[in-house]
Amino acid sequence: MNNQELISQAKAVLSNSYSPYSNFKVAAAILTENGIVYTGVNVENASYGATICAERTAAVKAVSEGERKFIKIAIISSSGEFTYPCGICRQFLADFMDDASEVILSNDKGEEKVFKFGELIPGVFRGEDIK
Repeated sequence: MNNQELISQAKAVLSNSYSPYSNFKVAAAILTENGIVYTGVNVENASYGATICAERTAAVKAVSEGERKFIKIAIISSSGEFTYPCGICRQFLADFMDDASEVILSNDKGEEKVFKFGELIPGVFRGEDIK
């Protein structure tokens, strides 16, 4: 699957974001090694700390279906600008993405930025570090 197709899948769910507090909608689409795409949006909560980001929503959906390896993730937002995954999402995704996996950001001009996952979180702490 090419990057534009993955971005399109994220765009298709952006309006599902539940963001009444920040009005900052985010959507993500994850491609797994099995060729399946899982999408997610941010879901805010009045207690703020219970809010979940779009990246983790998509990841949890994938993992709950038995997926354990993500090839790439596309992220978009209502800001119109490139929206990077937060630190919690980067650490969370580290269990399912290797350093060569791709992170694709898109803005409202149709421009893309593509990073290797390892570029966004160098020296990441991984589960095998505690074994």
